[in-house]
Amino acid sequence: MTKTGNLSPVIRTALVFVVIVASTAGTLRAFGAWRAKTPLPYHSPFDLAFSPDGKTLAVSDRTAGLLAFIDVATGKVSHAIALNDEPTGVVWSADGAKVFVSEYAKNAVAEIDVAKEKIARRFDVGARPMGLALAPKRQLLLVANSATHNVSALALAEGKERARIAVAREPFFVAVTPDESLAVVGNLLPACAATDPQVASAVSLIDLDKLTRVTDIRLPVGSTTLRGAAISPDGRWAYVVHTLGHFNLPATQLERGWINTNALSIIDLGARQVYATFLLDYISEGGADPWGVVLSKDGQTLWATLAGVHQIARLNLGEIHTLLAGEKISRELPEQGGTSVWHEIRKDPKKRDLLAYDLAALYAADLIKRSPIPGNGPRGVALSPNGKQLATAAYYSGEVLLADPETAKITATVPLGPARKADPVRRGEAIFHDATYCFQHWLSCATCHPEGRADGLNWDLLNDGIGNPKNTKSLLLSHRTPPAMSLGVRANMEVAAVAGFRFILFHEPETAEVQAVQAYLRSMQPERSPYLLAGGKLSPKAKRGKAIFESSKTKCASCHSGALFTDLQMYDVGTAGEPDKGKKFDTPTLIELWRTAPYLSTGEGATLQEVLTKFNKGDQHGVTSRLSPNDLDALVEYLLSL
Repeated sequence: MTKTGNLSPVIRTALVFVVIVASTAGTLRAFGAWRAKTPLPYHSPFDLAFSPDGKTLAVSDRTAGLLAFIDVATGKVSHAIALNDEPTGVVWSADGAKVFVSEYAKNAVAEIDVAKEKIARRFDVGARPMGLALAPKRQLLLVANSATHNVSALALAEGKERARIAVAREPFFVAVTPDESLAVVGNLLPACAATDPQVASAVSLIDLDKLTRVTDIRLPVGSTTLRGAAISPDGRWAYVVHTLGHFNLPATQLERGWINTNALSIIDLGARQVYATFLLDYISEGGADPWGVVLSKDGQTLWATLAGVHQIARLNLGEIHTLLAGEKISRELPEQGGTSVWHEIRKDPKKRDLLAYDLAALYAADLIKRSPIPGNGPRGVALSPNGKQLATAAYYSGEVLLADPETAKITATVPLGPARKADPVRRGEAIFHDATYCFQHWLSCATCHPEGRADGLNWDLLNDGIGNPKNTKSLLLSHRTPPAMSLGVRANMEVAAVAGFRFILFHEPETAEVQAVQAYLRSMQPERSPYLLAGGKLSPKAKRGKAIFESSKTKCASCHSGALFTDLQMYDVGTAGEPDKGKKFDTPTLIELWRTAPYLSTGEGATLQEVLTKFNKGDQHGVTSRLSPNDLDALVEYLLSL
């Protein structure tokens, strides 16, 4: 990395991109010529962490491909280091000499030498690494590999991966208990059929002595998009934020959390079960898309970012735990109104379960304060070691906000670089993730379509009448695969986008808003399957599966044909659910099949093996009943490689 001395943050960041462009083109261009021909990148801070001495913030800038360092005293970017692609999770070493950062698109973790301002080492990990956590006494770095559904345990002294531990599905963040006995992993999506009575995302626990998964703890039914996690100083509790969908109800109205709520769950790590779940919403105002979580050193206060509504929530955990234990706090709570649930819990602590359905419990008892921030889409959040500064990454406004932890008053705004005017795609992505476009702010488009894909739940969206739930579909390539929806009730993506605003968000959109979201959906590109070999090649087994797929005997390619693996027609393949009014379904693209489980419009197929066997009686959905187990595995391997 070229040292940049005392140049301003703007010029230094620009010069980083000169280096990137020069290495790609093979020649060094003058800065003026480069800037004239190359648009500035969008800056999108994703995760951030204070150095152990609290003087520096390391910030992953996902779309710019940088790790930025902010001098906390001056409130300015001091320098930035170019990374391979899409940095996500960030963590410092205990001595502050190194920073580790995930490189999402390159399946790697970079180790940054802070003093030398350069990359010291890279570690190969699983596909699409997200959150990181350090167990310093063990010299272990834990990496949440979202696409391969496992956690890499990197032995830093040895410079290699010691183990790769399978977890539930799409691990997003990982945290380590203070005694380093356990790692707590938050899984983004459910790992089961959508028809499972207990369908929900899970928290996975990893034994750090044996480097094995101990158990998966499912959250309340309907919980998905589990992102942030933090652990109490005594190691007894884990705190995770997530959405809580009421998918078993028809989506006829949004008010008072009818369709979706937003929650924090407390995990009892000793008992290995959910201790309590309570809502971050207000009665008439949702707290959509909770993301990052951080605790005070004494464990008495928790801060969470509410990405969809551009707020920071501050929770009085000390009093919450006292009330959860059925005890009185120092101040009196009124007997009536929104605090009645706490009096019920005092009589019987087992009634903690009521909190998951009580929108007033925290607010009425003055246990939560939600503060708007001037930035857009806050994600990562961090607390300085002395507890005097709170930092959050405002993703879509490209800046880091420093705030007073007590009041959430912004004390400094730090842009990561020169701002680029948002084009329709960037505006559309921001709108897609913005719940303030929704009536009472309960959810955003991304709530059910994280990264534009699917949340793993069945929803009754009234497209074909009440009582006909359908599994959420990925929106990838929706503009090229009309009609939209499983039953083809929308002519195309463009029509479906307008309907989504009106009948799911209950918002009458302006033309510019719709066009921007449509531009974003058109811009989405498939991510390479983790089942492919280096260079994007099929494995030998997948090659054999490809031949089976294309065989006239299986007839798979008859409907799933062409570059998009769909002929865009409707067929009865014997998978209609009992309440369905129609039996013919749209032939979906098979691209990114590896990340769209569960399968079928009913969401009954937890795996592709089940789709091709258990739910393909009569060979209506491809002639697969005569395939040997080995041939079936090969076919599945190929499908997961697309």
